[in-house]
Formats: sequence, C-alpha cells, structure tokens
Amino acid sequence: MNNKSIGSIEGSPVIKLAALIIIFAGAIYARSIITPFLLALFISIICAQPIFWLEKKGIPKWLALIIVLLGLILIFSGFAFLIGGTLSSFSSNVPKYVSKLTTISNSFFQILNEKGLKIPKDQVSNLIQPAKIFEFIARAVNEVFNMMGNTFLVFLILLFILMELRSFSVKASAMLSGSDESISYFSTITKNIRHYLGIKTLICILTGILIYIALLIIGVDYPLLWALIAGLMNYIPNIGSIIAAIPAVLFALVQLGLGGALWTLGSFMLVNNVLGNFIEPRIMGKGLGLSTLVVFLSLLFWGFIFGMVGMFLSVPITMTIKIILEQHEKTQWLAVLLGTPAEAKIYLQHKGIVKKEQPTKSHLKSN
Repeated sequence: MNNKSIGSIEGSPVIKLAALIIIFAGAIYARSIITPFLLALFISIICAQPIFWLEKKGIPKWLALIIVLLGLILIFSGFAFLIGGTLSSFSSNVPKYVSKLTTISNSFFQILNEKGLKIPKDQVSNLIQPAKIFEFIARAVNEVFNMMGNTFLVFLILLFILMELRSFSVKASAMLSGSDESISYFSTITKNIRHYLGIKTLICILTGILIYIALLIIGVDYPLLWALIAGLMNYIPNIGSIIAAIPAVLFALVQLGLGGALWTLGSFMLVNNVLGNFIEPRIMGKGLGLSTLVVFLSLLFWGFIFGMVGMFLSVPITMTIKIILEQHEKTQWLAVLLGTPAEAKIYLQHKGIVKKEQPTKSHLKSN
C-alpha cells in the first residue's frame, strides 16, 4: 500500500468517527479518574482570579495560594456541616413521605374516576410514579455527597494546578513556537469559562438563598435541602430549575396541602424568572455563544459521558470545544453549527457571502 492510499484512509470520515467513538468510550470507562480532574481544573480557573488579585495587592504568591485554599476548605466544610444533618433526617423519613404521596395520588385518580373519567389505575400507576421522586432525590443528593467524597483527590489536583498556574502560558508558548496568535485562544478559553462559572456560581448562590427564605416563610420542612438542590441544579442550563422545583412542590403538597404547593411553585417561578431572565443576562453580557439546542444536547451528551459532573460542566466543556474549533479554517463551520444565528451571520459576512448591514467590530474569533 503506497503513502497516498494510506493518507486517504487516515483522512477518511469513517476512521475519524471511529476514533471519536473510541475516545468517548475510553472517557466513560475512565470516568472516575477524569471527573475529579475536570472539577479541579474548572475550580482552578475560578480560583485564579482571586489569587492574581491578591498578588496585585502585594501579597506573596505562596500566601495568596494559602488564603484561597483555606477559603475553599472553609466553604466546603461549612457546606457539609449544614447539609449533613438535614440530609440524614430527610433520608430516614422518605418512606413516610412516599406513603403520603401515594395516598394523595390514589385519591386524585379516584376523584377523576368519580367525575366520569375512567382512568385505569394500574396502568397510570405504572406510568406515573410520583412517589419515586423522593427516592430519586435521596439517591441524587447521596450521589452529590459521594462526588464530594473525592474532595481530597480534587483538592490535591487543584493544589498542583494552582502552584503551576503561571507556567502554563510559558509552556503553551513553547509548544506553539511562541506564536501570539496561536496562544491567544488559550486565554480566551480561560477568560470565557471564568466569566461563565463565576457569574453562574453567584446566581446559584443567590437562587439558593432566596429559595431558602421563601420556603422558610411558607413553612416547608427541610428548606435548606430544597435550597441546596435549587442552587446546584441552576448549574444545569434550561431544565435545571424545573428539575429542582418538582420535588420541593411535591413535598409541600404532602406536608402543607394544595395551598402550600402552589405557594412553593410560585416562589420557584418568581425566583428563577427574575434571576434567569433579568439579572443573569444583564451580568453575563453577550451570552454563552451557544445555541439553545446545543446547550440542551450538550447537557444530555456530557451527562451520559461523565454523569452528574458532566451535566454541571456541560456548558464550559462545550464552550471550550467551540473556541478551539473557531481557530482552524477547516473546523470553523462546526463552531458556527454550535453557535448562535447572530454568529452565523457574522461568519457569512466575514466570508463575503452576505453584505454587512452595518459596521460591526465583532469577529468570529472574538467570541
């Protein structure tokens, strides 16, 4: 076989697709190793900003690193202390809440049958099992705590990443022969991810606080647990707030009745609409640079590959891939596919396919 035929085989789309499938299969198999590294990597991107800020204030690098790490330890320790007792109490009472919710759902279907709607109870109970939601909550929160069980490993990786933070740009310059244009997208990646994760973390904290206050006023038990779920699920775009609201509303229905459930639903809708539709877009600025469909599909895909961690980090991972694709002429069309319609128009204007309607300073690579 000559070199030409070998080159054609290597460039075959089928071979490339097979290579991607093998890579993703390996990622699923090595999930337990990759996910702590991903968490540490993205946490380090957030922590880099306060470290640089402290260094500008004249604090030595080693002291700035210690201050930031101690702050992280205090935050995670306080988080585990506050939620540990609540989770234990809730888990022990899950069978009682499941029994009450089953009774309510059976009564509801009985009322519908009395009104003339002949609904087969057995078939409906197989399709709709609201009682399973509480069991799912307990498993999901336990999974989060199991994920936090790797805290020492994540912390260790984080420590070494932060210690070598300044050397990454030097190594990137050496790898890419010192080309400033080739290196620029590394800083773009870190800037965009830091911007997104920083603001998203702030919105999640604010969501948890407001939900906690609202549920405390309404009188729903375990407000800290529902606030935690609301805050964490806010990291998951599009559907996270909906997933967080369902168990809290059902629990309020079990504990306080229909009125309490409606007040709880109203609180979630108000908080998520105000923060998600008004506050977050204003702070976030130009947005994610990703289409809504891509955000949703990336949530499903990275959740399948990396589990809960993949769902939380689906947007930053996809943003990183999109920025990398933008840097090469042959892959720019894939970046356009992942991006918004506005970016597609800019791409067409850049190619001269569509005339510019008005002067614009934006460029595909600036996203």
